[in-house]
Amino acid sequence: MPEPIDLDALAASLTQPWKPVDVCLANEAVVRIARLEGEFPWHRHAEDELFLCLLGRFVIELEGEAPVTLDPHRLFVVPAGMTHRPVAREPAVTLLLERPETLQYGIEGHAPAP
Repeated sequence: MPEPIDLDALAASLTQPWKPVDVCLANEAVVRIARLEGEFPWHRHAEDELFLCLLGRFVIELEGEAPVTLDPHRLFVVPAGMTHRPVAREPAVTLLLERPETLQYGIEGHAPAP
């Protein structure tokens, strides 16, 4: 029988920002948790990307659109193909729902500079 997952304990164990940890699979999606701190590079995905703020506060900047601020228990889905970047001025934790093959830095042409 599967056991419940303690997201608070997982969040407390995250030491490095921008290093998502796979939590579980649900149907054809992977649930990930990540610590956010600072600015992530601009990127886009070929599929939707769901962000749920668990702790702290962060902003999702969207190319050509107003930024979206997420406080705890607020959720936002970045539509497929939209260029975006998460920004956390203070440490925050997010839960992500994505396809298992989703690349962290997005599709080709939008990876960070080396």
